This record gives sequence, C-alpha cells and structure tokens, in this order.
Amino acid sequence: MPPDTATSDRPTSPPDAEGWATLKRFIPYLWPKGNWPLRRRIIAAMVFVLAAKGVTLALPFAYKGAADAMAGPVGDGASVALALVAAYGLGRFTSVLFDNLRNVAFERVGQVATLSLAQDVFHRLHRLSLRFHLTRRTGQVTKIIERGTKSIDSMLYFLLFNIAPTAIELIAVGVIFYLNFGWELVAATALTVVVYIAVTRWITEWRTKLRREMNDLDGQALHRAVDSLLNFETVKYFGAEKREEERYSGAAKAYAEAAIKSENSLGLLNITQSLITNSLMAGAMAYTVWGWSRGDLTVGDLVFVNTYLMQLFRPLDLLGWVYRTIRQGLVDMGEMFHLMDTDVEVKDVPAAPALLVKEPHVAFDNVTFQYEDGRTILKRLSFEVPAGSSLAIVGPSGAGKSTIGRLLFRFYDPQGGRILIDGQDIAKVRQESVRAAIGIVPQDSVLFNDTLAYNIAYGAEGADDEVVAQAASDAALMPLIKRLPDGFDTMVGERGLKLSGGEKQRVAIARTLVKNPPILLLDEATSALDTRTEQEILGTLKRLEQGRTTIAIAHRLSTVADADRIIVLDGGELAESGTHEQLLAKGGLYTEMWAQQAAERSNDAEPEAAE
Repeated sequence: MPPDTATSDRPTSPPDAEGWATLKRFIPYLWPKGNWPLRRRIIAAMVFVLAAKGVTLALPFAYKGAADAMAGPVGDGASVALALVAAYGLGRFTSVLFDNLRNVAFERVGQVATLSLAQDVFHRLHRLSLRFHLTRRTGQVTKIIERGTKSIDSMLYFLLFNIAPTAIELIAVGVIFYLNFGWELVAATALTVVVYIAVTRWITEWRTKLRREMNDLDGQALHRAVDSLLNFETVKYFGAEKREEERYSGAAKAYAEAAIKSENSLGLLNITQSLITNSLMAGAMAYTVWGWSRGDLTVGDLVFVNTYLMQLFRPLDLLGWVYRTIRQGLVDMGEMFHLMDTDVEVKDVPAAPALLVKEPHVAFDNVTFQYEDGRTILKRLSFEVPAGSSLAIVGPSGAGKSTIGRLLFRFYDPQGGRILIDGQDIAKVRQESVRAAIGIVPQDSVLFNDTLAYNIAYGAEGADDEVVAQAASDAALMPLIKRLPDGFDTMVGERGLKLSGGEKQRVAIARTLVKNPPILLLDEATSALDTRTEQEILGTLKRLEQGRTTIAIAHRLSTVADADRIIVLDGGELAESGTHEQLLAKGGLYTEMWAQQAAERSNDAEPEAAE
C-alpha cells in the first residue's frame, strides 16, 4: 500500500526547510513560464508598488513643512502651509490610486495561478490508483485541496506587495532618519524592527503547530459529516442518528478547543507586537521633544517622526499578520503538494502505444496478485476468453472474482503473470486505451447527481441526443423516461438515489451502449435486484452481449448457466472449468453451489405457494 503522504503523521522536514521547499514549488505559479502577458502584468504591478511607496515616503516632508509653516508667523506661512496640505492630500489620493491600479493589474495573475494549481491537483488525483481512493477520506482530501488552492492567491499578493515594499520602506526610513536625526534614532528603529520580527516569528511558529492541529481536526469533522450524510440510509436503518451526532460533535468540539487555543495565541501576539511598536513610538517622540527643547529640532520634526513611524508601523503590524498568513499558507500548500507527491502506483511504460483491438480475445496468463503482503488473492490464475464468446466467473465469497475485473481495467498491476487483450500485454499499453475497450455494468451502479441524459451520455464524450435516445431505448429505459415529467432532464439525485435498483442498472446498461466497447464486463450486475427485475435486466443484458466478448462475474449461478464457458474459483485458484452441463456432471464445487442455491430458491418459493 502506498504511504499516506498527506496525513499529519508523515515525516516532516524542519519548518524552514519545508517552507522553502514549498515556496520553491510555488514560484512557477507566480512567474509562469512562457506566459509573457501575465509576466507583464506582474511587472506593471511592481511598478505601481514602487510608485505608491515613493509617494508615501514623500508625504511626511509635506506634513513637516506645513507644521513648521504654521509654527512661524502668520502671513506667507499660511499660503505655504495650505499648499503643502493640498500636496499632502493629493499624495494620499495618488498612493491609493497606485495601489488600486496595482490590484487591477495583478488580479488576473492571482486567478490564473489559482486555476493552474487547482487543475494540476485535480489532474493528479484522477491518476492516482484505486488503492489510494479506497483508503483516503474524501472529506479530508477536498478540504486539503480547498485550503491549498485558496492560499496561493493570498501568498502571491503578500509576497509581492507587502514583504518586498516593506523592506524597501525600512531601508528608506533608515536613510531619512540618519540624514535628519543621526544614528541614534536609526539604531533604535532597527533594534525595534529586529526584536519585532524575532518575536513575531517565534510566536507564529508556535501558532503554526496549533494551525496544523486545527487542520487535522477540521478535516476529521468534515469527513465524519460527509461520511454520515452519504450513508444516511444506513444510519436510519440502524437508528444511529444519535450515535452519528455524537461522533460529529466529538470531532467538532475538539476542533473548537483547538480554535480557541489558536485565537488566544493570536491575542498574545497582538499584545506583544503593540508593546514593542508603541515603546519605539514613545521613545522616538520623546527624543524629538528633547531635541526641540534644546533648539535642535522643530515642531515639524515631531510631526515628521510621528508620521514616518505611523507609516512604518502599518506595514509592520501587517507584516506580523502577513507572516502568519504566509506560514499558514505554506502549511496548507505543503499539505496539498504532499498529496500531489503521492506515488502513482499504476504507471504507463515510457512511450507506451495504444491498445489496438481487432479480435477482442482476453487471456489471464499465470496471474498472481495480492493487495497487501501476506494476503494473496489470485494464485497463478490462467484462463482465456475467445473473441465474441462469453465467460462466467463464479465461486465462493472471497475467491477473487471481483479482483479479476479490477485487474482487467488495470486499476492494479499483478505481481506476477500477464493479462492480454488481443495478444497485447495491458501493462505495456496506455491505460486509457485499455479502459476505452471495456464496458462495465457493476453491481452497484453509482450515478452522478445530474440528469438522466448526462448519466447516459457519460459513456462516450460528445454523445449526441440521438445516440442517447437510442441507447435508452435499447436498455428498455423509454417507458420510465416517458412517465417522468422532465424526461431525459430528470435529476437522478446524489449517487442516483432517486432511481430504483433496476432503473439504475438500466442507466448503466445504456451508458455502456453509448460507449459501445468490444469487451463487456458484468460484475454481479443483477445480484442486488429482485427476481422479477433480475429477469427483465437479464433480457436487456443478453441484447447488450451480442457481438461482444463478455466476462460475467456472478454469485447467482442461474444467471450465467448459458455462458459459453464457466470457470470456478476457490481461494484464488482455478478449481473447475467447463459448460454448465459439464460442471454439473463433475459433481464438484460447482455442483455443490448449484444444489445449495436451488435449495434456497425452493425455500423462498414455499412461502409464496402457501400464500
């Protein structure tokens, strides 16, 4: 079984190493290769960032000049102050204008990056093995994808428009303070910024661990909710509503406690940051007042220092939030990248050709298979299905019947032996071409929560209305469709729950007719149906089998008695083989199973006769 790389108990790198590794994989979405229209948008956005920052750095000079003019004699000073105030207001507007032009230029970049990442993840998930999807929790997987794709847009924004501009502003403020006030104020500001960043990083790393715990508990709560709702019939069968509510409540309470810890830690971080920044503000302004008292500085210098520090504190305050957001984004994206890194168990060989089927002959050649070590399901199994013939596979539960279907579709690769279609090893051709050549009517036909027409047409991309209608007619679905007010546009409900078992089977048959494959797999296609519906479906299946190579996996022997050949599996090995009459004449396992099912049918018929 492949490692569950997306779970919280996986081996992890140190936070910084993991963060940089995630960031490195993230950069191609920020600077898409060969996409110059998007790159030009990023460049334009950065130009607007620099322009806005230049205007912002110039504003305190206008504010200082206005204050100094007002502190002097009234007269010309009023005109100067008025002009500087007007320039200050215009500068603030220009800064906002540049910021919004930046957002307009960058919006498409963020959306395209998010779309590209979501498509890459969806592509990867559909290429992972059946083993992965059977062992993963759907709710947790969807939550990981949701959080990861949502984080990319915010990370693009903050990396480009907060961290880089803040660094530029810190350097510029340091130079301005040095030129106007000397090294003391520069040193105090630099020390404060270093302490601020160090404390923010330390507390945020602690909060990141809480975030991981929250993610795990949130995914667990979602999984329990989704799992319970998808199986609501089973819940009601066993009167387990209260039990399910308690299971969900337990997970939700655990998440709530983790969320409380996280929010409380946020309060501690905000208080600490405020203490550091306001200590610098008070000290710097006191230093300016001291300089004014000595006649070295003016009233405008007090405004000058206050304005610069206020402007600096805004991105610094935001820097703490940005750092938390980026760290959390790296966690979310790291989870998603770990999901994408899950090994693809079933892979095409390099330059694999497509399967070409002229004669749909199927053969299993000494096939050995196990889902996990120590539990062998099939043991050197060999059989053939000549083109155009029908083969039935029967045997006790656990004999490996359904595994044959999964191997034929190449959901797994056998550990030994070969599976051949028209003489071609399916492990050496493209998977998609193998699956295109095989149609299936499963025991439980799961439908999409869409219309009847959509579910029937799903058998072949681009199937038109005429093909869908013909397939529905051949599958004996038209009487049902004509009774429905919306006809083909009728919604079937999630997993097709608005339809009966027989109706879902007919939709599955129609879908296979639309696909029109040369090979047909019937995986206990009627075992979940009542006797009357089963007989009706069997008649439809017989029409479906005409001209195709058919493999029928069956529990009820009466449904496959007319197969050209029947093989009996026992413990993953071929126990018997022959026609129905030949197997009965042998008096072996098949005869025993036939007699047992005949007795069951007889017992079922007695109450009906008594009535």
